[in-house]
Amino acid sequence: MEDNTPVAPGMLRNVYILENLGCAHCASKMEAQIQALPGIEAATITFATKQLRLTAKDPDKYLPQIRQICTAIESEVKIHKRESLNSSASHAEHDKTSDRKDLLELGSGAALFVLSEILAHLGFGDAVILPICIVAYIILGRSIVLTAAKNLTKGHIFDENFLMSIATLGAFCIRSFDEAVGVMLFYRIGEFFEHKAVEKSRSQIMDAVDLRPETVNLLSPQGEVTVLPSEQAQVGDVLLVRAGDRIPLDGIVLEGESRVDTSAITGEPVPVKVSAGDSITSGCVNTTGQLKIRVEKPLSESMVTRILDSVENAAASKPKIDRFITRFAKVYTPIVVILAATIAIVPSLATGNWNYWVYTALTFLVMSCPCALVLSVPLAFFSGIGAGSKQGILFKGGVSLEAMSEIKAVVMDKTGTITEGNFVVQKITLTGDLKEEELLAYCASCEQFSTHPIAVSIHSASVERGLSLKKPETMEEIAGHGIQAIIDGHEILCGNQKLMERFHVDIQNHQEASYGSEVLVAVDGKLAGYFLIADTIKKDARSAVRAMKKMGISTAMLTGDGKATATAVAKELAIDEVYARLLPQDKLNRLGTLRKQHESVMFVGDGINDAPVLAAADVGAAMGSGADAAIEAADVVYMTSYMEAIPISIRIARAAKKIAWQNVIFALAVKIFVMILGLLGFASMWAAVFADTGVAMICVLNSIRILYQKKY
Repeated sequence: MEDNTPVAPGMLRNVYILENLGCAHCASKMEAQIQALPGIEAATITFATKQLRLTAKDPDKYLPQIRQICTAIESEVKIHKRESLNSSASHAEHDKTSDRKDLLELGSGAALFVLSEILAHLGFGDAVILPICIVAYIILGRSIVLTAAKNLTKGHIFDENFLMSIATLGAFCIRSFDEAVGVMLFYRIGEFFEHKAVEKSRSQIMDAVDLRPETVNLLSPQGEVTVLPSEQAQVGDVLLVRAGDRIPLDGIVLEGESRVDTSAITGEPVPVKVSAGDSITSGCVNTTGQLKIRVEKPLSESMVTRILDSVENAAASKPKIDRFITRFAKVYTPIVVILAATIAIVPSLATGNWNYWVYTALTFLVMSCPCALVLSVPLAFFSGIGAGSKQGILFKGGVSLEAMSEIKAVVMDKTGTITEGNFVVQKITLTGDLKEEELLAYCASCEQFSTHPIAVSIHSASVERGLSLKKPETMEEIAGHGIQAIIDGHEILCGNQKLMERFHVDIQNHQEASYGSEVLVAVDGKLAGYFLIADTIKKDARSAVRAMKKMGISTAMLTGDGKATATAVAKELAIDEVYARLLPQDKLNRLGTLRKQHESVMFVGDGINDAPVLAAADVGAAMGSGADAAIEAADVVYMTSYMEAIPISIRIARAAKKIAWQNVIFALAVKIFVMILGLLGFASMWAAVFADTGVAMICVLNSIRILYQKKY
């Protein structure tokens, strides 16, 4: 069940931390049993973040039952509400203590194992070697055997502790003392490094997205600085942000000027200049000057928390392949155990060689745990989500990531997605004796008091060129036509063709443009020139469309703009299909047609009227600069407004899915191969340990490599 679905009326969703959760397969068992509790609306355990997301009328009421379920499956698991920022140090210290204990046990157990091997090589008998092996086994395996015994009394048979206990104790029974200790030793070593690899990958991903500050510098009216926890900062507080500091909370710059590195939020590497009056986003880094900012949003609503919540929610949304592997694991382990029992008994009864076939069966038990499968698949998608966040791309779920990897066509809105969404003077054409600056000054003088987007673009062009404007002596705005004004005794007409025709101005020298809007300017009854005003195509739009086509993805554009403008933009970018003059309902209908044509379609938009289309697409993507309604409806949010984010997100999605399947195929192939070798008498329990913990560690490392890719 997706975690980013709305909570039903009367229901609450709480997040709990499962401390000491060490087994991905066990986590899936816990989730299934918690989900089955009466009154629980939804329960999702995410091994990658060690979080339980629980939806119920009173989630806390179920904590005693949930603790009982979890400790029955993994005895050391402790459950508590998600910790505050400043309480993570104790958990880090606990991890260090646990690591020291593990290393001490591994060191002493390894020393005794080596001693037993040396004594065996020197010819000492079982009377000397057996006590050493028993002590070594107790040091290395007592916690595993005791946990298996506890779980056995609660009906949990096919867990990793039980399987390893049976396999190694069975080795003692057939007098393979050194192998029993060695297998347990290398199993523990493999588990330790697998655990460290998972923790490292988890911390790398969370460090990349958890940009929340622990403290802020509160500035008093008297200029004194007080350091306080970030969650205590309130709207209206004034904070001091020094050069090199990360912006702690969303706010407005009150004083100072600096350049801000926004790459952690948007993926854009070029620092942005900010000064008094500018909005500033938490998570960005103040690179040069000192700033004073006024807090506009508390920590719980600031961008840093929104990004963290988005990634955690995304990790809780499980793709189809993840759900399939969880179901597969429930069947796989019992089948291998039954196969192991069959191998131990049937051939032994026929041949009488019990030692050989029991040993072969024990190797099957060692490799029967499906942890490599259950762990590596969600971790691959979680790594993809983390890789996206580093590029300013927020995937709202593993489901979204998986769906994006399968899309065949990208459908885009024009304004705000393909174009900048701002009208700019693209071209000035002269038809008289006036120079460009003179024509622009006349027109801008007439338009300087208007708020119409076209008027604003003309006025902005004059400001950029540093032109001085004059106040018209008289001015009349003619609705639907333009402006008639007198400046320095000259009659100035600024408007469309209708205005020129109304005042009988000869416009034979005017060549109508195929796109955009035009403003014609006449001085004293003669056409002096005209301006082409159009929305600016984003600089990276052409390369983004080209990149999508290289991936075999079709492109289409849906827009409410006129056909001529839409066609011109599509032609310039080589977009495959274009549909213009569409109302919101028309866009929805057209998207349905495109889905039938291409099977799986992604829609990218940013306007509030795009929300229905975003929700209807297989994958809806919203530009972060767009309307909140569009961002809420989307499956993917691009924090930057650059179009290059579209092909990058598709590459990340495809890479994550590819890695997930690589892990599944590799883990199963190695296990099956070692099983076959075991049946043929070529594989020992040492190979079986590699097929279990070794493969799991390789899959974990493979899962996180997407985080280190320089280019996508």
